[in-house]
Amino acid sequence: MGLKERTPTTVQEYLDYKTRFSNWGRWGDDDQFGTLNNINPSLIKEAASLIKTGRTVSCANPLATQSVIPDPSRNPKPADHNMSVHGTGSGDYIGVSYHGFVNTHIDALCHFFTKSVEEGGRLYNDKDPALVTKSGAKSHSIENWKDGIVTRGVLYDIPKFRGTDFVEFDKPVEGWELEDWAKSQGITPQQGDAVLIRSGYKSFWEANPDLKMTFPPNTPGNAPSIIEFLHNTDASLLGWDLQESGHRDYDYPARIAVHEVIIPHMGMPILDNADFDRLANTCEDLDRYTFHLTIAPLVVEGGTGSPVNPIATF
Repeated sequence: MGLKERTPTTVQEYLDYKTRFSNWGRWGDDDQFGTLNNINPSLIKEAASLIKTGRTVSCANPLATQSVIPDPSRNPKPADHNMSVHGTGSGDYIGVSYHGFVNTHIDALCHFFTKSVEEGGRLYNDKDPALVTKSGAKSHSIENWKDGIVTRGVLYDIPKFRGTDFVEFDKPVEGWELEDWAKSQGITPQQGDAVLIRSGYKSFWEANPDLKMTFPPNTPGNAPSIIEFLHNTDASLLGWDLQESGHRDYDYPARIAVHEVIIPHMGMPILDNADFDRLANTCEDLDRYTFHLTIAPLVVEGGTGSPVNPIATF
């Protein structure tokens, strides 16, 4: 079963992922980088060699204020943006609760535990969740990545591959589709890649304007079999526009199944709620789906993540 047999992940396979793909201890007991360790200086230089035209593309959505996304089911905590105009200038205040399903952000490794604290949950690398306090996380927090994440980005454009506008609810993205897309584009997945999966976020919401979002999500997206692909290819991070699929062939014991394996067990950052539409158009225009990618988190000491504006450079 699984990726090799091209069958959806069973419940037992999903549970096995947590030990089968665990990176605890792989990079030392005090590791703060997880799968970002798969990026090394030579790979960064290789990524820089992909810059041919100097063309840059943002992969971020606008911060979701009330005016940007008024639907409280999707945006229950709208970002604050307050302006001030005085004398010869102006200023503004921005406040944002960035986790969720609307704001483009990156998850730090303290964002998810293996299970609840009451059930004995642990942080990545078997660290005590008590290290995450109300005043900030004492380990695995976002400031560890303040020097930025720079690597080869690869866009997996699944709607283009399927010939659809967006990924259908009952047909989540599977790991073998990522293999097939790479092969169709002549791409060899390599260590350190940022795997960016486009499912068609904007097209989905344009086609379903009255859908009220629930949690766990009732939207299309990605199936757990992508975890096996990420592990097998030594990817550095996962990025997506639509997150977990609300449709499940099996009743996985998880609210958001992919998050709950790759952050606390694999130590893999997730770039959530990206905008890959302009990126997809640029890739199609240039007939290439690999590029230099830069992600620069805010330096928030003890933070569980950060809003980001990922930049692809061609």
